[in-house]
Amino acid sequence: MTKGHNGLTYAQAGVDIDAGNELVERIKPAARATMRPGVMGGLGGFGALFDLQAAGYTDPVLVAATDGVGTKLRIAIDTGLVDTIGIDLVAMCVNDLVCQGAEPLFFLDYFATGKLEVEQATRIINGIAAGCAASGCALIGGETAEMPGMYHGGDFDLAGFAVGAMERGMDLPRDVVAGDILLGLASNGVHSNGYSFVRKVVELSGLGWADASPFSEGTLGEALLAPTRLYVKPALAAIRAGGVHGLAHITGGGITENPPRILPGGLACEIDLGAWELPPVFRWLAETAHMSEAELLKTFNCGIGMILAVAPDQAQAIADILGSEGEMVVEMGRVVEGQGVVYLGKLL
Repeated sequence: MTKGHNGLTYAQAGVDIDAGNELVERIKPAARATMRPGVMGGLGGFGALFDLQAAGYTDPVLVAATDGVGTKLRIAIDTGLVDTIGIDLVAMCVNDLVCQGAEPLFFLDYFATGKLEVEQATRIINGIAAGCAASGCALIGGETAEMPGMYHGGDFDLAGFAVGAMERGMDLPRDVVAGDILLGLASNGVHSNGYSFVRKVVELSGLGWADASPFSEGTLGEALLAPTRLYVKPALAAIRAGGVHGLAHITGGGITENPPRILPGGLACEIDLGAWELPPVFRWLAETAHMSEAELLKTFNCGIGMILAVAPDQAQAIADILGSEGEMVVEMGRVVEGQGVVYLGKLL
C-alpha cells in the first residue's frame, strides 16, 4: 500500500458491521415475542436450536418449506410500504407446511440488500415476527446480508425457511375419496403470486402506486400490498378435530393447478364458481387486462386462499370451527371421479 495512506476498511467497501449489530439489537424484542415451547437460546449464535420433545412431540416427522414473496417486493420497495411484506414471507412458507398436516415450529429469514438501512430493515423484520407470532411459529434466527454491487437503489430481497412437525402417520393428504366436500377459505386479496402480471396490468392502466385504488379504499399500492392471509391456526384446529383429508394452498397456478395436488389418481375437484363472489381486485385485473375466466383461474386465487377436502359428515362441524377461528368459509364443491378441476357455473 502506498506510504502515507490509511488502510481500506470494510465500511469503505460498503459493508457496515455496526449497522448490522444495531439491527440485531432492534429486532430482539420482536423475536422474543415469538418464543414458544421448544426454543433453546436466542438470536446471535451460529445456529438455532429447537427441542422437539419440549414442544410436545413423541415420534415426530419434520417438514420443511422455503419461499419468497416474488415481485410483490417491487411494489413494497417502490412505495416504501414495507411493514407487512414480512407477513407475506412467513405466510408463503407456513401455509404450505400446514397443508402437509404439520404445525410450524420455527422460522428463519434471509434479508439481502445493497446498503443496510436499519430503520427499514427493522420494519421488515418486525413484520416477519408478526407473521410468526400469528402462526405460533418462533423466529429463532436469520441472516442479514449487505451486498454492495449486487443490489442497487434501495432494492432488497427476502427469503424464508420454516420447519414444522407432526406425529408419525399424521401427514396429509390422506384418505381423500369421491364425495368429500370442498371448503374454501377467503383470501385477503392477491396474496403473493402473480405480481409480475399485476405490475403489467397496472402499467397498462396508466395508474401509479400513489393513485386512488379503483377497486377499494386507499391507494393502489396499499391495496395490492394487502398481506397474505395466515391460515395456520384455523387449519390446525380443523385438522385436530378430525375429518380433514387434505388442504391445498392456492398459490402460483391458482385454483386450476393447486387442488389436484391433494388428489389420488382418478379423482377430480368439481367446483361451483357461483358459490362465492369474485373480489373487486380480481374483477379489476380481469377487466383491465381482458383476461379470460380460464386464465384468471389459472393465475390467481380469485378470492379463495386455501381449500380443504373434508369428510361429508363432518363438513359442517369443520366449517363451524374454521368460522370460529375467524375464517370466512365457502362450501365450493366436492371431490368426484375424473381428473383435474371441473368447473360449474361462471365466475366472471
